[in-house]
Amino acid sequence: KARHDYHIMDTYECGLVLTGTEVKSLRQGRASLVDGFVQIDAHEAWLHNVHVPEYSQGTWTNHSARRKRKLLLHRAEIDKLESKSQETGHTIVPLALYFKDGRAKVEIALARGKKEYDKRQTLREKQDRREADRAVSAVRRRQRA
Repeated sequence: KARHDYHIMDTYECGLVLTGTEVKSLRQGRASLVDGFVQIDAHEAWLHNVHVPEYSQGTWTNHSARRKRKLLLHRAEIDKLESKSQETGHTIVPLALYFKDGRAKVEIALARGKKEYDKRQTLREKQDRREADRAVSAVRRRQRA
């Protein structure tokens, strides 16, 4: 959905500071990035509004579902993101949440919001590409027969 609502300008892969029950819940594949965003606070990047549901077998050590989580980035990357995000119309959004070599990673992007007509044009281009692919595959099927 982020690629539909925003023009993606630059992407970054960063680590996440998580608790044990959050990791177990993420391994079950139950996270939701809808309404998530990144905010730079005191030269630290924080991931807000990402829903990681409580771990079902967790006890009193369970985490809260929508807490803010610290992102692990290099200082130069944080400074660059901070300066770019302060420009009007720019924001930092999460695109994907995954495991790489046993560590939780989140792909974030510096993005600029799309206008309504841009969204319609993107959908139209996607439909046109799909129709062209169908026509090409239909021709190839006829040639094989």
